[in-house]
Amino acid sequence: MVNFETSPEAYRHWKLDIEGQVATLSMDVQEDVTLNEGYKLKLNSYDLGVDIELADAVQRLRFEHPEVRVVVISSLKPRIFCAGANIYMLGTSSHAFKVNFCKFTNETRCAIEDATANSGQKYVAALNGTASGGGYELAIACEEIYLVDDGNSAISLPEVPLLGVLPGTGGLTRLVDKRKVRRDRADVFSTLAEGLKGKRAKEWGLIDEYFPTSKFQESVTARVQDIVEGNGRKKAERGIKLNPLQVEVTTDGREYKYVSVKLNREKRYADLTVRAPDANTPTAIEEIEKLGDTYWPLQAYRELDDALLHLRVNQLEIGLVCVRTEGSIESVLAVDKTLEANKDHWLVREVTLHMARVLRRLDLTAKSFFAMIEPGSCFAGNLLELALSADRTYMLNDPEAKVEMTTSELNKGALPMSNELTRLQSRFLANPEKADELFKHKGTLDTEEAEEAGLVTFAPDDLDWEDEIRVAIEERTSLSPDALTGMEASLRFAGQETLDTKIFGRLTAWQNWIFQRPNAVGPQGALTNYGKPTQSQFDYKRT
Repeated sequence: MVNFETSPEAYRHWKLDIEGQVATLSMDVQEDVTLNEGYKLKLNSYDLGVDIELADAVQRLRFEHPEVRVVVISSLKPRIFCAGANIYMLGTSSHAFKVNFCKFTNETRCAIEDATANSGQKYVAALNGTASGGGYELAIACEEIYLVDDGNSAISLPEVPLLGVLPGTGGLTRLVDKRKVRRDRADVFSTLAEGLKGKRAKEWGLIDEYFPTSKFQESVTARVQDIVEGNGRKKAERGIKLNPLQVEVTTDGREYKYVSVKLNREKRYADLTVRAPDANTPTAIEEIEKLGDTYWPLQAYRELDDALLHLRVNQLEIGLVCVRTEGSIESVLAVDKTLEANKDHWLVREVTLHMARVLRRLDLTAKSFFAMIEPGSCFAGNLLELALSADRTYMLNDPEAKVEMTTSELNKGALPMSNELTRLQSRFLANPEKADELFKHKGTLDTEEAEEAGLVTFAPDDLDWEDEIRVAIEERTSLSPDALTGMEASLRFAGQETLDTKIFGRLTAWQNWIFQRPNAVGPQGALTNYGKPTQSQFDYKRT
């Protein structure tokens, strides 16, 4: 069972130091501290456990240390920055674990870029040694990259020539889309196992600068100071502490304060319920700061995030998640009103950005999602996004029951998808005016109004509700999970392409496929034979 909760005092592979407006995240992977058996994490190579700590650090810097303006990622090991994902870990892991590992590391790197873009925390990679594979992919997620020029250190993406797979955390896409490296140069770099050193790497745009060993630390420090001085934000906000989540774990699910997961293992689906806040949620910033991580939108979405990761990695047989909400629509809307009114305050900004990241995690999860809207539901505002994220939405049509939903200001753009569109924009690509009409509507929408507005897939009456839901669940869980994963990933991100949709779309399709091909993982495949006296043998037919 993989646990995604950690904290700096429990880190085994990273050291976090903070001096004023500068944080340093130093990588020092302990080779014997592995998530599973059968491999050693040599040369700062990493497994999921290493990345869980990194993801936690990125999150904590945003909430606990908002005063930080620059985050320097470096290594405590001499002449090596990071050797990337551990090859023996990949070689001994199941296909599902490899793909979920790649997805989580992608999301962590996207969180780094999100922090740079939206939280005023600029990430700088100080490569004090060689960065290969995932090590360079970690660097390329940073805004600036500096490499030591010691005659030996290089950067590389050696997955294609050495392993017969692709860089797993968006490296190819970031090369050409983010750093704007020429296609021909990216082609050479991605097939050059030994990589490139300082001068050529700088010429090709793969790094921002290189410095001799004697001046490396001094030069990086000077650049960091320039960033701090040019930031323009003089006020040092006081952060809040992210305490461990409280969760009751049973054989049949997980129970948090605001989130419940019930596993129906024999039928291969789970019920996921998110509860609204209590009435009288604080509206004043002082009270919100006092609540800290117990403020409903932060605590509920942290719990939801943990539940989603648990379902992804630890519950592989669960193919469908039925999403429900419970509580007062008015309470949800009151929270959204407060978030919108105080959106320029650092804590409210970070809470809202976190909500958006969790919803994107849901979008990117390889499970089917059905939203169930019944009496007592509160699919309103930010929780309406759960229904809009779902692959299908079922809403009870019973004139004698109060079943309703509604929008808030947050649905207009505060919680964007990976395609940088709102979920309403993605839903109504053919009729953009429908989203505008929804925001003009006063009050809640009942089932008939919601169906007319295009927010509902099916609206069974009270006589058919239970049978239709039962049949829908049985039909969905009987289909091929491979086909469903590909179908859902293709349908969820309609509209424009972005860096994120390219990265995750290619991960879902190509990496999923390549990780199962004999040229990579067969008895004579490159990943299987890596580090052995035997050599890989390829089937050279192109498909």
